[in-house]
Amino acid sequence: MKDYTRVIKRYGGDILASGGMRAERRFMQHGSVSTYDHSIAVTKACLYISDLLHIKTNKRSLVRGALLHDYYLYDWHKPHDGHDLHAFSHAGQALKNAQCDFKLNKIERDMIAHHMFPLNIAPPKCRESVILCVADKICAARETAAGIVKKLGRGI
Repeated sequence: MKDYTRVIKRYGGDILASGGMRAERRFMQHGSVSTYDHSIAVTKACLYISDLLHIKTNKRSLVRGALLHDYYLYDWHKPHDGHDLHAFSHAGQALKNAQCDFKLNKIERDMIAHHMFPLNIAPPKCRESVILCVADKICAARETAAGIVKKLGRGI
């Protein structure tokens, strides 16, 4: 796969340098993958899917929306911390946080708000959002499966 690091730094350098993204390094997403590493993987997958399928996108928005799609900034694994419906509600919290910390355009807002479709009922309105939905599910499945395999290797 092409190295997308330069593209991500070019369009999302300010996001990567933010306190919120530093905080994401402390929160686990799937298995032993941090929310930060998940966000980077999803961003790379978005760029790859866009290139592979020759889908014309706003690359800047694709990168920024993908980096911020899980910008909810809490540990959803902590029981009784108000995150019981995390899968259904975190997109709204991520959008709220991202709008506080960054200036977002219409595409970026749509990407963050709708990345959990179909768990969030409203469908994506732009191609960048559809790409994010697919990339996020692929990465989440891969990360979760890797965690299961790791546990099986330890005899669960």
